Amino acid sequence: MTDNLVIVAGGGIGGLATALTLHQIGVPCVVFEAVREMRPLGVGINLQPNAVRELYDLGITQDDLDRVGLPAKEWALVGLNGNDIYSEPRGLLAGYNWPQYAVHRGQLHMLLHDRLVERIGAKSVRLGSRVSGYRKNGNGSVTALIEHADGSTSETTGALLIGADGIHSAVRAQMHPAQPPIHWGGAIMWRGTTQANPIRSGASFVGLGTHRQRVVFYPISQPDPTTGLSTINWIAETTLDNSEGWKQTGWFRQVKVEDFVHHFDKWVWDWLDVPSFLNQADVAFENPMIDRDPVPTWCDGPVALMGDAAHAMYPTGSNGASQAIIDARVLGALMVAHGVTTEALAAYDEQLCGPISQLILRNRGAGPFGLLNMVDERCGGTFDNIDDVIPPKERAEFMAGYKAAAGFAIEKLNNAPPTIAKGARARIAQVV
Repeated sequence: MTDNLVIVAGGGIGGLATALTLHQIGVPCVVFEAVREMRPLGVGINLQPNAVRELYDLGITQDDLDRVGLPAKEWALVGLNGNDIYSEPRGLLAGYNWPQYAVHRGQLHMLLHDRLVERIGAKSVRLGSRVSGYRKNGNGSVTALIEHADGSTSETTGALLIGADGIHSAVRAQMHPAQPPIHWGGAIMWRGTTQANPIRSGASFVGLGTHRQRVVFYPISQPDPTTGLSTINWIAETTLDNSEGWKQTGWFRQVKVEDFVHHFDKWVWDWLDVPSFLNQADVAFENPMIDRDPVPTWCDGPVALMGDAAHAMYPTGSNGASQAIIDARVLGALMVAHGVTTEALAAYDEQLCGPISQLILRNRGAGPFGLLNMVDERCGGTFDNIDDVIPPKERAEFMAGYKAAAGFAIEKLNNAPPTIAKGARARIAQVV
């Protein structure tokens, strides 16, 4: 055992951001990831300015992010008759000191993985190895129980264990054995990408519809210099009766567009033909919109949860990956302050568990898309002048409230000192 070794269960975006942070502050770590091979899976996600700030401080550059996505310029909601409900600039155009990025999730994942391997070596990322549980030891250390893809098992002991093993976390299941099952509220999402001309600003995030049925789309690549087409990420969503629970085997599967496009047959305007747009998809996946009920604590002595293992949430706020990155950086900052100790984990739990638990519930209530619901309730989703439905002040106050809850209110973020000061190192604790 290395006395100050931190074991990271899970090599997703959150786990890799944690390992990069630990390396930055001088803490040895090892990442155990269940998949046998890292591949660029998934479609688009958004990185909010608070997360981009942290990536920059980790040495992930603008050029790096430009290779896996592009800076977002606008966030807009549109009613059922194609008229704007709300729009605002995003990132640098909104006055943040950092951009917001729309990126390909898999390519970002590979970027973080490759950067980690460059910095600490391939042996520190153990693929085909799943943390199945843990054992707290009398001397204050923790032993991770590992299941390997070849059927063998092993144990690794360290000072701390960070459970970054996602919504199906084995670490969380041991920490909270009586937790309720995964929560499905009735919404089904179909996700994919289409090669198309970007609209509006050329880097706009557009949400269209109501809480019962909506489409979200945004580009995750610059236009091709020859064709002018960008990779447009999209989510098509409808809400069903969930009284009998989810009947499919598994939570994620590839499907044909023809299986669901009929839900959007009439969604045609002069600026967007939704059925045609979906039918041109490169690929489409189906998954229910799921999360987990908040738990009262993310810590069990030398063990802490982060990312989806701690706070799996609906993607309505586009901040799941961003919050995982923030988790990693707050963990690092508190190890700088308290050392590689249970005190650091307790301080992390105290700082984030309560507020982010509230964010889970806020996103379950539609998050920033709540404006679409309000329009639906007041006028059925169609209108001539949005100001007659929801006054500008009310719309602005609604969005400001969400940004504050999600941790990216402009002035607060711009004026905040770095989460981890340049050159900071963790205080090293000794396990006896």
